[in-house]
Amino acid sequence: MMRLKCLALACLFLVPISCFASDNAAPGFLEGRLRILPLREVELADGTPSKVSAGNYSDYPVIILSLDGKKEIARVTADGNGNYRLALPPGDYILDVQGRPPKGHVRAKPQPFTITSNQIARVDMDIDTGIR
Repeated sequence: MMRLKCLALACLFLVPISCFASDNAAPGFLEGRLRILPLREVELADGTPSKVSAGNYSDYPVIILSLDGKKEIARVTADGNGNYRLALPPGDYILDVQGRPPKGHVRAKPQPFTITSNQIARVDMDIDTGIR
């Protein structure tokens, strides 16, 4: 009978501990490159194509959303070369960029991705600012 009580108490303590341990899985990493570009080159009045600049990456923060797209999980600004990297808990997410229609003017295709513990997920994002 004493063994049964000890076993029952052990189970009561081990179940919450195992649940807590699973919630603390090691993070994974998202990295990628943001490219700011028009979908096509602009021709100036004299017929020469315009020079496309990379733009200011701080104007276009990359946002990580829950898989249903309703909750913002994180936000990161790309460096001067357009690269970004951040740690995230394991799970399924959507990569998007701030300023997409209908509220903004940036066109980009949201991209789903999965983060696995201690792994790197690479997702690059091209955006069209609409500037011609």
